Amino acid sequence: MKVLGISAYYHDSAAAIILDGKVMYAAQEERFTRIKNDASFPEEAIKYCLRESGFNLEDIDTIAFYDKPFLKFERLLETYYAFAPKGFRSFAKAMPVWLKEKLFTKQIIRKRLKELNEDRKLSKVPIVFPEHHLSHVASAFYTSPFKKSSFLTVDGVGEWTTTSYGTACGEKGIKVLGELHFPDSLGLFYSSFTYFLGFEVNKGEYKMMGLAPYGTMQSEQVTQFIQTIKERLLDIREDGSIKLNKDYFEYAVGLRMVNPRKWQKLFGFEKRDPAEKLTQLHADLALAAQKVSEEILVRMITHVKQVTHADYLCLAGGVALNCVANSVLYNQNIFKDIYIQPAAGDAGGAIGAALITDYLESDLSFSGLKQPFNNFLGPNFSNLEIERTLRKNKCSFRYIESTEELLKITANYIANKKVVGWFNGRTEFGPRALGNRSILADATDTDMQSQLNLKIKFRESFRPFAPAVCEEDYDTYFELGKHSHYMLFTNQVKQSLRHELPSNFNELSLEEKRNIPKSELPAVTHIDYSARVQVVKKEMNPRFWNLIQTYKKLTGIGVLINTSFNVKDEPIVNTPENAYRCFINSGIDILVLENYLIVK
Repeated sequence: MKVLGISAYYHDSAAAIILDGKVMYAAQEERFTRIKNDASFPEEAIKYCLRESGFNLEDIDTIAFYDKPFLKFERLLETYYAFAPKGFRSFAKAMPVWLKEKLFTKQIIRKRLKELNEDRKLSKVPIVFPEHHLSHVASAFYTSPFKKSSFLTVDGVGEWTTTSYGTACGEKGIKVLGELHFPDSLGLFYSSFTYFLGFEVNKGEYKMMGLAPYGTMQSEQVTQFIQTIKERLLDIREDGSIKLNKDYFEYAVGLRMVNPRKWQKLFGFEKRDPAEKLTQLHADLALAAQKVSEEILVRMITHVKQVTHADYLCLAGGVALNCVANSVLYNQNIFKDIYIQPAAGDAGGAIGAALITDYLESDLSFSGLKQPFNNFLGPNFSNLEIERTLRKNKCSFRYIESTEELLKITANYIANKKVVGWFNGRTEFGPRALGNRSILADATDTDMQSQLNLKIKFRESFRPFAPAVCEEDYDTYFELGKHSHYMLFTNQVKQSLRHELPSNFNELSLEEKRNIPKSELPAVTHIDYSARVQVVKKEMNPRFWNLIQTYKKLTGIGVLINTSFNVKDEPIVNTPENAYRCFINSGIDILVLENYLIVK
């Protein structure tokens, strides 16, 4: 069976082609339109999936959209009715969009696909609408190594559901055992702090997560913030379900997440302007919100274990991209193993909607993937296409036929403190660059974090960078922990590699704290000695694995900085043209496009 999965109209639109239960191709619309988190109909992503698969739209058996628009509209109406007359401005703004577009999602999809199909009708192809959280569950379970498991999905909100849990079995299917409904939402709780701290909602949550370790856990300030959150903002039940105090949150019917004046009274400082300098107060509040979220999640998975008695857990939903919380959950040892969908947010819903449709309609069974899920599902480019791009841009380049020689040259540049834009194979699906659309650099350089943040990524200086290490060398550099191939967990840097911090460390400013080298791998060691490690398996990405090994032979160090190939507020590069433009307009020194080498 051939299924086209679509997610759209909220954020992170995407498309995917599933054939007989296998994910063939998938891509996010932002990679083509160059609009970060693009929510529009994924026209270009659909074109790509069809082109690569060799299918026409007439070949597709079913089209699956990742949620139920009518249920979502019901939630909107009931919420506004419950809070009326409060929220009229938000209601007046939302209704025209719903009445003109979102209520007619099915007709719009048919219309847009008809246009893609050169105006040939597609009325016989059914369009189905799995529930949002079911799409999340399917995206995780049917790409996991488990034949059966429990699941937990946590995000902002789908139709009504904000959290769901239950069991998944390759033969019996998915069974939902419990749900938490809007407006009580852990995802929106976390996003409210993102908003108050001056970051953009649905885009800046990972920034808040990166800021949190700069908070001082032992301080009275953090203790007071945690107490205030628990006493005034929410009630946490034993099973991890929560009840938010609606007096302090406005996202249900307002045009903003919270009432800044009320939060100012609670926490003693004003909502941060995005241009305002970050202080210890901001970091302490970020840490408090992170810790409360972790406590809730631990209670949730403890309850899931008690109810399901399962050995394994699948996680999905936007909250599952919080790699710090993921590690806390893993280290509880409640489950034998945890699997997280690499595109755990709404983009992954395109895969999940198609998978659940295929498994239900085809009556397929699932016994767990024997190899890790391959999320290199996007476009790749031939040498001819790359050379055409370089010649069009009148660029001087060198073609290196021997891959071994190319790896040696690239490793040598990195060893000499050069920053390399690395473009190879298919684009990754999901928010992380995993060695195909990456910026690579020396992890031992004390100035590299600052250089990458300020001169290349053009972003906040506190933001940490991720290390990539070959699976065989993990134990040399990092403490015991989850080996994540998708950068979805954090791990602690080896005790023997750490530097002792000065006695007055907690009294220093955020920038002074950042400037102090924390370990022998200063560019990838966060302030709490953690790192969001990518563990590279040779069979998953042989070229990238060989590059790290070549660098290790040259320098004795088996770790590289691996950050996404983009600059601030831009999607990860997708094409040779995107990569070349990013290279020219940033401080990247070297560009490697497959076997083409360009030196600035």
